[in-house]
Amino acid sequence: MNILVLAPHPFYQDRGTPIDVLLLLRVLVERPGTKVDVVVYHEGQDVDLPNLRLYRTPALPGLQNIRPGFSLKKLVCDFLMLLTAWRLVRREHYDLIHAGEEAVFMARLFKRLYGIPYAYDLDSSIAQQLVEKKPGLKRLAPFFNRLERRAVQDSLICFPVCHALADLCRAHGAPRVQTLHDISQLGDPDAGDPGRLRAEMDLPSGTVFLYSGNLEAYQGIDLLLAAFERALVHEPNLVLIVIGGTPEDVARYRARAEASGISDRALFVGPRPFKHLVDYLAGADVLVCPRIRGINTPMKVFPYLHSGKPVLVTDLPTHSQLLSSREAYLAPADPEGFAEGMLALARDPALRARLGAAGRAFVEKNHTFEAHARRVNEAYDWIEAQLAKKSSKPLADFASSDSKSTVSARG
Repeated sequence: MNILVLAPHPFYQDRGTPIDVLLLLRVLVERPGTKVDVVVYHEGQDVDLPNLRLYRTPALPGLQNIRPGFSLKKLVCDFLMLLTAWRLVRREHYDLIHAGEEAVFMARLFKRLYGIPYAYDLDSSIAQQLVEKKPGLKRLAPFFNRLERRAVQDSLICFPVCHALADLCRAHGAPRVQTLHDISQLGDPDAGDPGRLRAEMDLPSGTVFLYSGNLEAYQGIDLLLAAFERALVHEPNLVLIVIGGTPEDVARYRARAEASGISDRALFVGPRPFKHLVDYLAGADVLVCPRIRGINTPMKVFPYLHSGKPVLVTDLPTHSQLLSSREAYLAPADPEGFAEGMLALARDPALRARLGAAGRAFVEKNHTFEAHARRVNEAYDWIEAQLAKKSSKPLADFASSDSKSTVSARG
């Protein structure tokens, strides 16, 4: 089977969707008789996988540091991706296009022009994301929803990342839906060095709350900081560590913490190597995810839970569609309610231990790489059967000696 994967992101980078793409590729390249071409943005590190050819869009001036979400830079990169993918589609024989996020519209075009079926991989609702990111586009929401619905209906199968997106696909009339939940990226959650956090960051004593991820508005960092400020009034011996963010975001939040008089307790430390995530999680007492917008469950929740540490999240569908009070502490999505959650966990070691154990068991049951591989392979077994029914010819078998290595090409 010959598959073209369209991943409209910098790749590889240690963040959300690029991690999902790598997990998918790791499964696909191990399928017998399967060759995978993937088109990504120019930014990022190459990956070394068998049976994979990696193509990048041209690196034009001014297209650096592409951030998640809608932007002019991303639009330009998407156009370059369309051109790169189009050249490949005209040259190669693809049995299927696996398209992520907005690349589904490229895949839909190729289906109309060349008859290639596509799978739609959803990490978010494009229609909802556009309106949330750019409120001025709200009047165009019905148009965006119509485009998204048609992309879903014309797909062979949809791969939503969470229950809410699966429900959206079904409501739009998807032919078939297979939810590919995010998973923990921790190999051995007990391998972390809890001393690294204090050694690197010279932390004051106290209960340590930790957040790791980008600092985009939807992540709720403003809510987190406001809640922490309220919690400190009742428990001055608390510490908040925030890992991640661009230099501009980090500087802005440091200034806010300074203005609030809590900069000695609320530390914005910027990005840290992903390979040390297991250490940072091990060194914290409570892990927080204060997301306030979006319908997908944040990827960070899964390594959080897998670490065996208690997890504090906002009680919104982004979290409650998957988690209950058995696995995590669900707090109201307002500063007062989230502060109460912080205080409850800081004051109750037994509660922290109970939630930590339940969270790890939850991840180890359904959110490991083995579970992910099983779901992807079941879906692709079905895809191959469907394509075989529609064609008298067998699917292309490219498992030859010249397809056993990774190639990185500039589009």
